[in-house]
Amino acid sequence: MENLRAEGYEVSAAGDAERALEWLRGQHCALIVLDVMLPGIDGLAMCRTLREQGNNTPVLFLTARGDPVDRVRGLEAGGDDYLAKPFHLQEFLLRVRAILRRWDWYRSASATAATAVLRFGGNEVDFRAFHARAWNGDAQELTGKEAMILKVLAEHAGEIVSREDLLERVWGYDVFPSTRTVDNFILRLRKRFEKDPANPRHFLTVWGVGYRFLTEGEP
Repeated sequence: MENLRAEGYEVSAAGDAERALEWLRGQHCALIVLDVMLPGIDGLAMCRTLREQGNNTPVLFLTARGDPVDRVRGLEAGGDDYLAKPFHLQEFLLRVRAILRRWDWYRSASATAATAVLRFGGNEVDFRAFHARAWNGDAQELTGKEAMILKVLAEHAGEIVSREDLLERVWGYDVFPSTRTVDNFILRLRKRFEKDPANPRHFLTVWGVGYRFLTEGEP
């Protein structure tokens, strides 16, 4: 904590997930640094709880377990990055800055009325509220990563966006052991917004490369 304070950040700490969740009910913060091996409720469960509550504050996981499977599990629980112990202080600070920079981009890219709302195929997405209404009228609450991926695709509508580009823009490429996690997030978006997720018209796969997003839908 002292190292973060020395960098100019204001820092608060909690010893377990219960106290952290209670504090977060009444406070806003720019980043949560979360140890996976918390007493009681572990860090993964706490992160899932936050996302279920609609809290999209970015999360940097710290853990003694650096196995790729554990890393993917943490990030798919809603984490933004995953740093294995022991780590160098400068690497930690670089990860913190990178996460904050990605979220600064997202907020600035959604700052105006024209960029805050996306409409396609009867769907409407509010990027600032992380809220959407699907073609069938169902209300949808997006996770931060789902919203970021959709924002990148929408900025390049009609163009092919590679999996590697999505990883770099949304996570930072070195976070993941493979690009398969991007595929899982695209599947989530299809389930939310496609009338027939098995035959998508908006989120199209370009085999061996990545994805193309079409606002009007493929004929």
